[in-house]
Amino acid sequence: MGALSTPTILILCGLLLGAVMGATARAARFCTFGAVEDLVLAGKSLRIKSWALAIAVAMICVQMMHHAGIARVEEVFYLQSQFGVIGAISGGLLFGLGMSMVGTCGYGVLIRMAGGDLKSFVNFLVLGLSGYMTARGLTSLFKVNLIDSMILDLSAIGGQGIPHVISGFTGLPIAMLWLPTGLAVAGGLMVYCFNDGAFRRSSRDIIAGISIGIAVAAGFFITGTYGADPFDPIRVQSLTYVLPLGDTIVWLIAFTGSAMTFSIAVVVGTIGGAAIVAVMRDEIRWEAFDDVQDMRRHLLGAAAMGAGGVTALGCTVGQGISGVSTLAMSPIIALASIFIGAVYGLHWLMTGSASEAWHMLIGRESE
Repeated sequence: MGALSTPTILILCGLLLGAVMGATARAARFCTFGAVEDLVLAGKSLRIKSWALAIAVAMICVQMMHHAGIARVEEVFYLQSQFGVIGAISGGLLFGLGMSMVGTCGYGVLIRMAGGDLKSFVNFLVLGLSGYMTARGLTSLFKVNLIDSMILDLSAIGGQGIPHVISGFTGLPIAMLWLPTGLAVAGGLMVYCFNDGAFRRSSRDIIAGISIGIAVAAGFFITGTYGADPFDPIRVQSLTYVLPLGDTIVWLIAFTGSAMTFSIAVVVGTIGGAAIVAVMRDEIRWEAFDDVQDMRRHLLGAAAMGAGGVTALGCTVGQGISGVSTLAMSPIIALASIFIGAVYGLHWLMTGSASEAWHMLIGRESE
């Protein structure tokens, strides 16, 4: 590795981690929206527990790195003092609603696209462009001038991590709180998962959760370690699937004038890993939109996911696993908002009524 440049190492590692993510999702049917759909509509919890296990594994690994002082975990943007609670809520709700309209998240879009789903290819383009516009283009004006103006400054307690809050109330040193808090939260998630006999017997879901959790933690380790170049430092980050889709589109368009980054490599690797599994299982199927209404729903949903994901600073993987593993509060709020938006969207699609969907969401019978 010493003979390779830092950008090359990051790209190769991004491709590898992406391939693991793509192959795992395709082989184990690991899908966040699918997990929510199973839980809400069928009362089945295997996939939601696989997702919870991924969070627990990533959290244990990340907090062990944080405790050991490696990989610059304390520098992740999730733990910054600027607490965008409004963006986390509004963006999360919008992303969740869009996810229900598309039938999967940004991560799932890539997995489906790798299997020949042309709808997902269109969703990839719309989601990527919508996210890029919200981060750096025309619609970023709304985000910057409205959403970003309502940010809470938590610099008085040092940041937005749960240990920062605990330290503020108890006076305990923050440094000694990271690992115990992480182990406590991760332990609770693991009890939730393995208390279910059906989950204990589902090796597929267990392996998927462990694999994805390790991949997320490895993302922080790689960018935090190999990205610590004193001449060209790279921001500590891990896996996410909203803005990187837009970056990938721009990279493809301006290939000769732009360079591949870690996040773009993850996107490419994810598609590649999922495609390999799809070919090996003979699962390549060309699929298109059923009708105009189907296409309209997917286009609106993909646009909502792109705008919502960037506003919330991440998706079900970027905030839901990568962000939550750092013990930051914003990802937890964003994740809860995504879940609420997705459940509401499911009810709306089933009933065709926004008001009835609201009554179902809050557990009341419509009049």
